[in-house]
This record gives sequence, C-alpha cells and structure tokens, in this order.
Amino acid sequence: MLLQQDFENAASRDPGRTALVCGAARHSYGELGERARGLASALHARGVKRGDRIALFIDNGVEFVVGMLAALQLGAVFMPVNPLTKHDKLAYMLDDARASALLTSSVLAPVWAAALPSTSSVHSVFVQGDCEVSDGRIQAWPSFNAGMTLAALPERGTIDQDLAAIIYTSGSTGFPKGVMLTHLNMVSAARSVSSYLGLRSDDVILCALPLAFDYGLYQVLMAFRLGATVVIERNFSFPVKALERMVVERVTVFPGVPTMFSLLMALKNLGSFDLAALRLITNTAAALSEVHIAELRALFPQATLYSMYGLTECKRVTYLPPEQLDIRPTSVGRGMPNEEVWLVDDAGQRLPNGATGELVIRGSNVMRGYWEKPEETARRLKPGPNAGELLLYSGDLFRTDAEGWLYFVARRDDIIKSRGEKVSPREVENALHTIDGIFEVAVIGVPDAVLGQAVKAYVTLKPGVQLTEREVIRHCLTRLESFMVPKFVEFVSELPKTDTGKIKKTGLA
Repeated sequence: MLLQQDFENAASRDPGRTALVCGAARHSYGELGERARGLASALHARGVKRGDRIALFIDNGVEFVVGMLAALQLGAVFMPVNPLTKHDKLAYMLDDARASALLTSSVLAPVWAAALPSTSSVHSVFVQGDCEVSDGRIQAWPSFNAGMTLAALPERGTIDQDLAAIIYTSGSTGFPKGVMLTHLNMVSAARSVSSYLGLRSDDVILCALPLAFDYGLYQVLMAFRLGATVVIERNFSFPVKALERMVVERVTVFPGVPTMFSLLMALKNLGSFDLAALRLITNTAAALSEVHIAELRALFPQATLYSMYGLTECKRVTYLPPEQLDIRPTSVGRGMPNEEVWLVDDAGQRLPNGATGELVIRGSNVMRGYWEKPEETARRLKPGPNAGELLLYSGDLFRTDAEGWLYFVARRDDIIKSRGEKVSPREVENALHTIDGIFEVAVIGVPDAVLGQAVKAYVTLKPGVQLTEREVIRHCLTRLESFMVPKFVEFVSELPKTDTGKIKKTGLA
C-alpha cells in the first residue's frame, strides 16, 4: 500500500468531510485532493517526475499538506524542512538531496532566496503569496478553483519499496542526515501507532507540532488513514490561543512534548477552558517526569495519557499502556504492534530482563538508511537474525525491569562518568522535578580535575519562586546516591530548545 492511498480512500468515501482546520478556514477531503492534483499537474509540467525530491520549506498550514500529497501523487519524494531553518543549512539540504523543486512561501523569501544560488538541482520554486524575487525558476503557487479541469498525470508505477520521504535529522558531525523512509516504512508506522492509540474517524486532533518533523507529520497521516480531522496551529507560542481553538473545535486528541505541557500547567486560568471533549493526550520527544505526569492527569482526568518513545529513523518504538501508568510511571513501555525490540551490550549480545544496554529495533518501520551516507548508515543499521535483514541500533541506552518494561537512561553520548561511576542525567532530572517551584531542568557533565566529570544542573523556576543552590543539592542528597548529586546548580531564565521543543543540552555545554 502507498502512503497517499489512505487519504485517497477517505476522500472517495466522504469528500465533503472536514480534513483540516487552519485558522478560520476549513478544508474538506475533496478540496484537498483537487488542490493536490492541481499542484501535481503544475509540478509535472515543470518536469518533476517519479523519484525526484521535492522540498517543503513552508509553515504549518494547508499548503504544506497539499505539497506533500502532490509529491506523492507524482511518485516523487517529499522532503519537509523546518521553516526556522537558516539559509546555509537549507542550501546544504537542497544540494545534498539534489532536490528538483522547492515549495515555499513569500514570507520565507529572505531565507530561500539566499539559499538558491548555492544549489543547481532545484529547477522549480513554487511560492505561496506575492513574491518579488527575480529568478527564472520561481513560479506562483497554482490557484485553486473547485471543479477545475486538470491535465492527466502520468502513471505512477510506485510500489511500497520506493521512497516516500526524506526527513533530515541532526548529524553527529554537524551535518544533517537525510533519513530515507519508504512507503512501507511510513504506512507501517502510521498503522501501528493509530492502532495502539485507538484513534477513530470522529477524532479531532490538535497539531501545534511542526509538520516538518515526524511527530507532527504523523498526526496528519494518521488522521487521513481514518478520515478524521486535524486542527493545525502554526506553533504553540501562544498556548491560550491554542486552548481557545481546542474548545471551539471540540478537540479529542492532543499530542505534545514536555515543554508544551509545562506551558499549559503554568497557566492560572486553565480551568476556565472547557476541554471535556479531550480523550487522548500523547507525549514523546522527551520523557515526562513523575511530577508532570501526576499534574497532567489531575488537570485532565477524563483524558488517557500515553507516554511514548521514538526516533526519526523508525518513527515510533515504544508506548506505555495507560493502565501501567500508576504501576511504572517512568517507563516508556514496550515495543508497539508489528515490531520487536531488545537490549544489547557493547559486544552486540542480547541482554536479559533487568539489564542496561542499547535499544535495538526490528520492524517494517525501520528506515532504509541515511541518504548517500553509507558509513553512518552502517553504524546504525546492522545485520539481523534473518538473511538480508537490517536492524536499527538506536544509540540510546535503556534498562529493563524484571518484567521487561523499558526505561530510558540516556543517549549513549550523554552518560556522565563521575568518580568512576556512570550517572544517568534523566535520573537526576527526575529527582529535581520533585522540588516544588522548579519549572524545567537539564543535567549535563562538565570537566572536573578530580571527578573526571562533575554533575551540573541548569534550573528554571516558576514565577515568584526562590531557591538556592544549597537547597537544591540538599534535596537531591535525600533522593540520590552521593555520586549522582549535582556539584553545581545554575539558575537560568530559560533553557535552549531545539526546533521541536526539546531541551538542547549542547547549547549548555
């Protein structure tokens, strides 16, 4: 099955059903299909063909979704790019993927106009909005008229082994890596995740996550699989605005990350919003602390909370069944349907329950590899138990309890080695989150002449709260082994974040 077929089936069943809500505009499945067909025809006329890469450098909105569907209709490969990307990084990605076309907006013209001279592969740029940039490659975004006559598109010939998307993720060398995902990869992931979440055709999903990253992108893909509705917000910078939208649209599913939930929990008027329709809350990207889990469940007692773990290279890996939340709140669960996961030691040997090691993933959701980076691909994809099969080595350390439930320990590179002991930053952060008044924390290792590395905590406080370094350290001494207690505590006004809202520890180090 191809990735776009779920959307096409939903549009055929009920073309008048609302697919997207973007601000005051509502877009039906039928309208989206016609818009995508119009854009696909325009791209085809410009010479875009099966297998070509089409970059989507555009804000959250209907144009992003139309661009994705148009690329898939042509049998091309869509390449989402975060609209916060700077021109030099954009130029690198366009050149690295040898993109044929760029779909963007006039608002982002200062960035893409600076990037275009550095790439020769892009022969067509479709711009939404008025644009005064002088370049023969630039075309106006095709206008849409209901019922318009469109030229026939070529036969796709695409199969589920072909690439559907390339999603760039940060590289350890500083250069982004293009994660190659086939139709089979993405369909498998969407089916597994929507299955264990129990998503329904009558769901209304709020998406304030970036569509350029897989967590946000899959909200749309999973909704289209069922014929559900997605309410798209550009971002979560104004949480009150998002809450107002949730009330009006009777949102039933709210996917978020810890920073978004922290913003919500800091609102004093949260109780004034009627969110009774909300039935599912999902979290991934970074783990929630026990304190945040308890606060979220208290604020939304009618909603089921799912803690999850994933990575771009395979979309999702694990989820914790909600009935386990009271039993093991800090666990990220077990592998999702149609997938197998286990831990290995440094020699690659499979570990029993109760051990700590690197998480390995086996399943049809595992990426094809990194675009034209065979050495980095070989480090992450290694031979599996069946001939010709490749397993994904996550690079993340986990531990299991006696029953096999998984607990995130750290990125392999994030482990702090202090006094000859290994310290999990996550365990220290969990202890810090139990202190009343702490808003966000990040723990890293810093060079120390005696300890090798010393544990340092960066802390932000809730408004009006005052704490001292000594008070924080004293609290940690009651909850942690001595070698895990922070030697230094620095109070900061805010912590650096990635584009997806995760705390960026490299910005601290």
